[in-house]
Amino acid sequence: MTLDELRALDPKDMPNWPLQAQGLALAVLLLMLLGLGYFFVLGDQLDQLQQAKQQEEQLKQTFIDKKRQAVNLDALEQQLKEIDASFGALLKQLPTKSDMDTLLTEINQAGIGRGLQFDLFKPGTEIRSTEMAEVPITIRLTGTYNDLAAFVNDVAQLSRIVTISDINLTPGNGNRLTMDATARTYRALEPGERMGVPAAQAAK
Repeated sequence: MTLDELRALDPKDMPNWPLQAQGLALAVLLLMLLGLGYFFVLGDQLDQLQQAKQQEEQLKQTFIDKKRQAVNLDALEQQLKEIDASFGALLKQLPTKSDMDTLLTEINQAGIGRGLQFDLFKPGTEIRSTEMAEVPITIRLTGTYNDLAAFVNDVAQLSRIVTISDINLTPGNGNRLTMDATARTYRALEPGERMGVPAAQAAK
């Protein structure tokens, strides 16, 4: 059929259209129905299928990660034991509450042994964490540069962990200097002092 013949057809008189025109109209109607069906039905299903594929990929990756962790579990457990052992060894280097007086005396004696004059030796308020407490000590000493340096080295050689920071040197008489600094030492918490842990449980 020509285009002019198609234009001449009456839409209200479709049953009397030529057979070729009726077939063409039926084909167009089927295409429209298929398009609407895809849009309203298959479109949502395809979106769900795409989401399911993405979820499948995520689950596969999660499975691979879990499998890798499972394969390395023994090595990770061994590594954790080594970390615990190292941490335990460090904790043993910390003084207990009963050792603190002795440690403070050792720091004081380290300065006196170098001929330094203590103008200030003031322990501050403890700063507690889960396993330990930091004890800051404000100190002011007077002596020669070499003696002050030797004192800092002596403190570093103590059997317990002591650090010196916030050092400020001020010239004094002759070759003497005044050193203001903060010595920090750390002590292990007693079982009943640990944060968030009942005393009976911590003792175990």
